[in-house]
Amino acid sequence: MSFDSRSQSSGFILNLCPTGIMLSRAQSPHVPLTPAEIVADVDRCVVHGANLIHLHARDGQGHPHYSRDIYARIIGGIRELHPDLTLCVSLSGRWHPEFDLRTDPLMLTGDLRPDMGSLTLSSLNFNGQVSVNAPDDIRRMAELMIEKGIKPELEIFDLGMLNYARYLIDKGVFQPPYYFNLLLGNIAGAQATPAHLAALLSELPPDAICCVAGIGQQQTQANMLGLLFCDGARVGLEDNPWYDSNRQTMARNVDLVKRVRTAADLLELVPATPAAVRERLGILPLASC
Repeated sequence: MSFDSRSQSSGFILNLCPTGIMLSRAQSPHVPLTPAEIVADVDRCVVHGANLIHLHARDGQGHPHYSRDIYARIIGGIRELHPDLTLCVSLSGRWHPEFDLRTDPLMLTGDLRPDMGSLTLSSLNFNGQVSVNAPDDIRRMAELMIEKGIKPELEIFDLGMLNYARYLIDKGVFQPPYYFNLLLGNIAGAQATPAHLAALLSELPPDAICCVAGIGQQQTQANMLGLLFCDGARVGLEDNPWYDSNRQTMARNVDLVKRVRTAADLLELVPATPAAVRERLGILPLASC
């Protein structure tokens, strides 16, 4: 992929990750935790261009949870307001590593079935925590998603994960178009620099669509790189609860989305419509599913 191959006429992807798995109410008063809060926050952000949503569920105490019932309330609430919006459920194993638990939201059907499911392509270390993604689990999750008609959201933190993605593509596990989140700034992965991003982009397969995310203080830099050189950006409180690098102002999801829009306006870029995102990713309209 190169800058010249990026389709500007169809608009850019603005992937919102409003909640995440780590952020608590004590750490941020603005993080949406209940299904109603998440639905309302997504609604506010869609008005300003968010067109793909990466969802995490929390239980009644605000703890990360895998339950398809909680995801159903979130998905159902969003689709009542925005039926064309592409919705991705998290399959993270950081809190619930058992295969049957982390894949529970994939069992939803009908109008509540998610469009996508996140898939991290290897184990990795975060600052103080490990995320284990065994090869067998990665492949089983991918095959289950394909069986259910759910597109994998391929999460890439370094070149090794991208190499494994290409290996699975060669084995026929994934089908194009491939959607990648390139997550920059993790302490044990690629950083939000032009050189690190260029290395990742040089190894993307044909028919790849990618957005760039930045963890912590690298979120804004990564968003700018995504607008310049990729198909869009991922933004949200999951990746950074602060609006500024000095950590003086707590962020709100809608403010983070607005900042990406401001930068995009300067570049004369517009966000794609939700329907256009679906078409680009090869995801059928909801009524056709």
